[in-house]
Amino acid sequence: MSRKKHAEHVNHERWLVSYADFITLLFAFFVVLFSSSQVDKRKVGKLAQAIQDAFQQMGIFESANSRIPMVTTDPLPAQNIPMIADGKGISGNGQMGSAFEKAAGSPAPTRDMDNLQKQLSGALAPEIQRHEVALKTSREGLVITLREVGFFDSGSAVLRPTSEAAVRRIAQVLMAQPNNVRFEGHTDNVPIHNAQFASNWELSTARATEMIKLFITQYKFPPMRLSAAGYAEYHPVAGNQSPEGRAQNRRVDVVVLSSTPERANR
Repeated sequence: MSRKKHAEHVNHERWLVSYADFITLLFAFFVVLFSSSQVDKRKVGKLAQAIQDAFQQMGIFESANSRIPMVTTDPLPAQNIPMIADGKGISGNGQMGSAFEKAAGSPAPTRDMDNLQKQLSGALAPEIQRHEVALKTSREGLVITLREVGFFDSGSAVLRPTSEAAVRRIAQVLMAQPNNVRFEGHTDNVPIHNAQFASNWELSTARATEMIKLFITQYKFPPMRLSAAGYAEYHPVAGNQSPEGRAQNRRVDVVVLSSTPERANR
């Protein structure tokens, strides 16, 4: 006996499956939007400030009057909100500084080092002209190079009496500054062995500490602002193949550090 086949009925509720998928995707979309809105707005503001500063310094953004306030999640007093102007960061108290310097924790504005270099250039003009002293800026701050030819006898850590006037002028200028100072002794690669020093390590370190002793005893420099280092022949500024190059390497570098004691302790 044959059975009759019943016609299949169309499922009119199939649309609920697509609707459920759509609701799920929409829910996920709004969750993503909500999560994105919770990003640290202060960090985003710092990033935007650094990017604009970089573009302005490269000359891509020519407008010098654009000012973009930092974005913060908490209300801050107006004097504490950094701004961007002319590619430089400006805080409400009027202090200048690069946005990159602030982001990296760089403590001293380049402008301070420039002013200090001008003061020292005037104070040490005779020694600079005689190529006994050289000034240059570095990543750490301002470097005052005292070459052996003008300040020390060969193989000796005792400062020449004729150079004390120049050292006194350096101390007077640096005394008025808040920056820490590091004395670095350097030699050439010619081995030394005399009654006083057995190696270039000892000679370079002795010259650096002799400068510190002079600054403290003669010029009443605060000892906590001073430090010494001896590098022997391992940080040359010229080749040791020629007498001229070796003469440049025999030196004491007075490094005026960009970080001041107050800033360094933060």
